[in-house]
Amino acid sequence: MFMLIVSVGVVGLISALSTITKSSADPMRTKQMVAIAEGLLNEILHQPFTWCDPDDPAAPTAQSYAGCADPQNTGTHGAGESRLAGTFDNVEDYGGYAATDIADAAGNNAMSGYDARVAITPVGTALGLVDNRAALSVTVTVTHGSESFALTGYRFRYAPRY
Repeated sequence: MFMLIVSVGVVGLISALSTITKSSADPMRTKQMVAIAEGLLNEILHQPFTWCDPDDPAAPTAQSYAGCADPQNTGTHGAGESRLAGTFDNVEDYGGYAATDIADAAGNNAMSGYDARVAITPVGTALGLVDNRAALSVTVTVTHGSESFALTGYRFRYAPRY
């Protein structure tokens, strides 16, 4: 009788531990999604956000889009540019950016199963500014399977300096 009671107790304990062990990976996934989102958002928010493309000679002095040979942050979202090639050189180049199996900026260390998407929205008027494009909301969403994590930051234009 003692052996039967102990056996039932051990089976119950093992099944409880099995359930705990299966769900213990979730915090790690969440931490990885947060780290990916923070890293990508940090990369984006540290890019220049001026009237002109940073390569434009007028970038340091332009006071409007009209003063630029190559106006930037006008909703073009990095046409013909690539993050992995290092040609994303202003905030809005990242608009619409999507990555599957996350890699670092050099294309190394892919994290299989993690996907990231970037949405950039003008929010200047919602924040009380005259020009809607004077401030951008940047949202990075990272998914892994059915789980997702979104992180939002804001970037204000501070032209002509970048």
